Amino acid sequence: MNTGLLAIGLTTLDINAYPIDGLTHTERAILIDGLVCAPAGTAAGAALVAARLGVKVKLAGAVGDDLNGLFVRAGLEKIGVDTGLLATRPGERTSSTLLAVESDGRRSSFHCPGVGGAPPVDEAVIAAACASRFVHYAAIGGATTDGGPGAELLRAAKAGGALVTCDLIGPRRSAIDEIARILPFVDYFMPSAAEAVFLSGSDDLGVAARRFVDLGAKACVIKNGRQGALVLLEGQDHMVPAFAVTPVDTTSCGDSFCAGFIAALDRGRTPLEACRFAGMTAGLVAEGVGTLGALQDFEATVAAMDRYGPAIDPV
Repeated sequence: MNTGLLAIGLTTLDINAYPIDGLTHTERAILIDGLVCAPAGTAAGAALVAARLGVKVKLAGAVGDDLNGLFVRAGLEKIGVDTGLLATRPGERTSSTLLAVESDGRRSSFHCPGVGGAPPVDEAVIAAACASRFVHYAAIGGATTDGGPGAELLRAAKAGGALVTCDLIGPRRSAIDEIARILPFVDYFMPSAAEAVFLSGSDDLGVAARRFVDLGAKACVIKNGRQGALVLLEGQDHMVPAFAVTPVDTTSCGDSFCAGFIAALDRGRTPLEACRFAGMTAGLVAEGVGTLGALQDFEATVAAMDRYGPAIDPV
């Protein structure tokens, strides 16, 4: 019987500081409310949040042999993520991002590229995918995955009985070719609204979702922040409202939405129920700083759903 989640793809270190509303250009120190270092990225961030929600998680990713890489590995393991498939690349550096979060939630990002977008796709990773109940694919644009290896991994995962989710981060226009290659093996394609519009060429999210389903996805969940999520499921559009949280740092909300969705499915929720739980997961993450934000565990997230109203009143 397949169990647990395999997340594969982008692995980074995030350093989030809050609030930073301006630079002094001097050596004078300014006191701030929060400074959080945490594993992040579309794969590692989702893995960390899913583990916090009680899912058994493995991560297939890559870090460098620097101190940042050691911190990423230790941070993942502390929350319970299995890092046996997290490769350490000698002589390379870990992908890392510095995020200066302003008081109103806006942020400036400073990214140092590394090996985070080049996860291993070897026999061990394929075997893990085939044995997992869920595979979260966050490797579109990856040097080791595009052009065939990623699609073959997902083909094997589906043949092994896995349910496959797929997320994106900052795709180029050319990413649509790789998306078309892997979507026939994807159960839930989960782009942001901005990504969906950019890649589909349509600012109508319903039209965008159908284009991705036409490319092979079984269903599409488009994350749209405070507007909630549009879900195209079995040919029908559904709007799942977001919760009225007070955001502090929205850096990892997309990754946490995906993790919450998987965690809820793992507990037997329906896809629409899982989207609602995912929205609460993202909301709690947004109420704190860094990848985990103010998120506690699965039960506390369920309880929070009864306390928060919708961000936008239903029409």
